[in-house]
Amino acid sequence: MQPRSRRNFVKEATGQAAKSARTVVIAGVPDGLLHNDVMTDILMIHFQMSKNNGGDVEEVTYPTREKGVAYVTFEDQEVVESVLKKGEHRLEDKRLSRYYPLKVTRYCENVFSSVTSVLNMSVFKDEFVLEDLIREIKKKSTALSFGPLQSNGHISVQGPFPAIKLLRDFLLLKAKSLPEKDKREESKSHQRPRRRLQQHKLTTETSDFVHGEKQVVVLDTDIYHYMKHFSSRTFLVNDDVVISGVTDGGITTVYIENAGSRSDAGQVLRVKEKIENESMKLHNALRKERIYFEEHTRDEKRRYQWVCESLKPHYPYVLIIPYDTHIDVVGYSSEILEFAKEVRNKIQSLFQTR
Repeated sequence: MQPRSRRNFVKEATGQAAKSARTVVIAGVPDGLLHNDVMTDILMIHFQMSKNNGGDVEEVTYPTREKGVAYVTFEDQEVVESVLKKGEHRLEDKRLSRYYPLKVTRYCENVFSSVTSVLNMSVFKDEFVLEDLIREIKKKSTALSFGPLQSNGHISVQGPFPAIKLLRDFLLLKAKSLPEKDKREESKSHQRPRRRLQQHKLTTETSDFVHGEKQVVVLDTDIYHYMKHFSSRTFLVNDDVVISGVTDGGITTVYIENAGSRSDAGQVLRVKEKIENESMKLHNALRKERIYFEEHTRDEKRRYQWVCESLKPHYPYVLIIPYDTHIDVVGYSSEILEFAKEVRNKIQSLFQTR
C-alpha cells in the first residue's frame, strides 16, 4: 500500500472530519432484544422522523464496542444540531414492547469518557469521619460515580479523567494537612503498592508533592502513549532533567526531576507545564475506539494486527495499541471513525473468504 500524497491526505482528512461532525453517539439502545439489523432499522427510522428533529441518515453503525451504543451519521450537519436540541429522545416501535429513552451526544464529545480508580481513604480515618468526607467529595465531584465504602477504607470511583485528576488534587491537599505522624505512616504503607489491572490506586501519598526540585504529572495512560509516539518533543529535554513514567492501568504518573548540577527548579516546572498543556490539548481532541477480536486465537490476533497495520499509511496519526482480547486505536475523531469501520469491514471480508 503506497503512502498518500500530502494533498490527498489533507483532502481525505477534511472529508473524515466532516463525517465525524455529522455523527452523533446514541446511548441507551436496548441491547439483545432484537436482531442487530432490526435494531439498526429502528434507529434509522427514529432519526429520520421530523417529530424527532431528524433528517436524512447516511448510515447507522450498530453494534459498536460499547454495549447499547450506536453511531448515527446524517447527510447534513444541520440535522445534528436539530437532533441535539430535542429535549428527550424516546425510541418507540411496534417491534419493541415499550419505549426506551436515548441519550444523544456529538461524536467528538466524551473522548476518554471513563477512568476507574480505587481511592485509599484509610489515611484520613483518624482525622475525619470517612462517611462525612465521602459526602463532601461527592458534592465537589458531581461528574463522578462512587462505589460503596469498604471496611478497609477503599472506595471505587469512575468518571472523566479530568474530574478524577481534580479529585486527586483535592485529596492531596487534604493529606498535606495531616499531622506528620500520619504522613510517615502513609509513606510506609506505599513501599509495597499493589497493582490493579485497568485501575489506579489513587492514594493520598504526600510524596507526590514537590520535594526540592521534583514535579509530578498524572496523565491518562492512552494520552501518555500518544504523546510519547507523536509528541516526543514534549519529553525531549537536556541532560539536566530526567523524565520517567510509571503506568498503573488507566493512569500514568510522570516524574520530572533535576539530574544536573546546573539545573534549577524553574526548569523542572517549565517541563511540567509543557507536558500538562500538551496532554490537555490531546485529551480534548482525541478519541479511542476498542476493536474486540472475534476469536481469541493467536492467528486471529495476528489477523487483526495485520489489518490495522495495513491501514496505518492511510491514517498516519492513529496509534494502535494491541492487547490479548482487543485492539485500542487512539487518534483524532475525524480519523478514528473511518479507521475502525475499515478494520471491521476488512476483517469481515477475510472471514467470508476463509
